[in-house]
Amino acid sequence: MGNAKGAHDDEKEADVTTGLASTLTAADRCDRCGARAYVRARLSSGGELLFCAHHGREHLPKLQGLASTIQDETDRLLPEPVGVDAP
Repeated sequence: MGNAKGAHDDEKEADVTTGLASTLTAADRCDRCGARAYVRARLSSGGELLFCAHHGREHLPKLQGLASTIQDETDRLLPEPVGVDAP
């Protein structure tokens, strides 16, 4: 029985590891319009929704009451400085 418990503990560990949010990629698309997703909402009910920045902002107030976590990567849309000599 001790081995069975150990196996069960390993399963819990795997669930936690796979549940960690990874960075959204170009393959992740907005569920509303199909554009590249920059917002991921993991719902308390167990589902997941992906949104572009526009639809993420539009639905954020409602999502805050439904989601267990919201991953917002819209800051990746800001341009990075090209040179150090920028005024």
